[in-house]
Parts: sequence; structure tokens; C-alpha cells
Amino acid sequence: MTFKGIIFDFNGVLLWDAHLHELAWQRFARELRGTEFTPEEFLAHVHGRTNSHILSHLTGRTLMGEELHTLTQAKESFYRRLCLEQPEVFKLSPGAIELLDFLVAHNVPRTIATASERTNLDFFIQHLQLAGWFDTELIVYDDGTFPGKPAPDMYARAASNLKLPPQECIVVEDAISGFRSAQAAGIGHIVALGPLTSSERLAACEGVSAVITSLSELPKERLFAVNQK
Repeated sequence: MTFKGIIFDFNGVLLWDAHLHELAWQRFARELRGTEFTPEEFLAHVHGRTNSHILSHLTGRTLMGEELHTLTQAKESFYRRLCLEQPEVFKLSPGAIELLDFLVAHNVPRTIATASERTNLDFFIQHLQLAGWFDTELIVYDDGTFPGKPAPDMYARAASNLKLPPQECIVVEDAISGFRSAQAAGIGHIVALGPLTSSERLAACEGVSAVITSLSELPKERLFAVNQK
């Protein structure tokens, strides 16, 4: 089966920055409650989740308004500083540029659906030159109106932005909440990206159609029924 469009999660897929986010979140966890996240908490309450969900989980109460904004910006400013301090990490993931160039050359509709908030999104657009491959107005991000993954809203909106039915889209994700979100949105083909050591676990996740260890492994010609120029 072939597909007409592709939607990327960002952190962990186009940008391999998990350890930078983990450093930033662990610092915040220590400050807010005195203990770090457990590995289980990272899987259930951090990866693929909005800042609102994560910070509410950390504090044990629903955060909103100015308090949520202040804590979010404090955490994200620390994360962005870590990115700029580690240019060897702060770059598009292996295979990403080749794949994105292919999508542009073949006019394959494409966008991003990310739990990142606006300040981080603008940071990524600027420093990683995302406008060279994406219409940045079509990117779906945490603008405060979405419930966040695993709810289907982000991927449903991303498919709508591409003017495609979800079943004609591919999603590339790295988080369980993202797989669930894409499945709930009716996405036609869900690709899980992760290290080789996680391949069996990822393949066992409900809704996952394929597992890759980098974007260079995505069988783009077959999935989009095009030939390389």
C-alpha cells in the first residue's frame, strides 16, 4: 500500500535530543518536588506529553495561566541553552536531511506534529532551518488548545492541514503516547523510530506498522510509489 503524505513527530524523530530534555526535566523535578522522575514516569508522563501535563503531574495539581507559562519558560530556556551548548547533538537526526530533500523533490505533502510549545518551535525553525522543508504555518504544536498525545487531536489536525484523510498519511513517532495518538486519529501507517535495543518493544506496541532505527531506513520510494530521480 502507498500513501500520499507524512507527519513527523519532532523531538526523538527529527531531532535526537531526549537526553537534553531529560536533563532539563530532572532538574525541574528536583526543584518542584525534591525527587527526580522514575524511568516509568518518563514513559507515561513525559515522552510525547505537553508541558501542561508534565508540570501538572509534577506538582500534583492542574496548572494553568501565568504559573504554567512561567514554569514552562523556565524549563524550556534551560533546555534551549543545553541545545546551543552541544551543537554536535543539536542537529537533524541521521537520514533526516536526505529524506526531507526527497519529499521536497517529489512534492510529498509533509508536516510536523509536536508537543513542543511555540517558543521552542520558533527556536527549532530558526536554528535547524526547518522552513527549507516545511510550510511552518502547517506545523501542529502545543498552543494550549490541544489535549496533547495520546489524544488524536494533534495528528488529526496535521492530516487536515495537509488536506489529506488520516488513512492516507504516514506518521513517524518514537513515543507510546504518540503511537496511540496516531492510531486514534486513524493514521494509515505508523512507523516507530528507536534504537535497536528497543525494536522488539516498539514492534509490540499496538498500531505500529514498522520499526526503524533511523530515518535513513524509511522505504520512501515504496511507501510513496515514486522513483528516485
